[in-house]
Amino acid sequence: MRERNRSDEVTDADGKQTVLRFRPEDQYSTMNCEIDGDMENRVEQEEKTRLINQVLELQHTLEDLSARVDAVKEENLKLKSENQVLGQYIENLMSASSVFQTTDTKSKRK
Repeated sequence: MRERNRSDEVTDADGKQTVLRFRPEDQYSTMNCEIDGDMENRVEQEEKTRLINQVLELQHTLEDLSARVDAVKEENLKLKSENQVLGQYIENLMSASSVFQTTDTKSKRK
């Protein structure tokens, strides 16, 4: 925090110098403004840090979900392939078994 002197010289646009004198209560008010500014900066920095951490957490969650979706897709393809193999196996068993053979009902009646 910067302390102000009891007076400051200011040069205006015409090059004329003016001495500004501060009353003690003005100095405290100025210091309070600087303290308030520091507090605002600290709160703002904490908010930024919180938001950055939240964004990073959400990014990690998204990466995890994306990896999970990829794993589920892969498992789905594997199960579809296994299902096709089992379906073909069942068809072959049914065609080889006499129980599932088509029967001609006309020839059995005669």
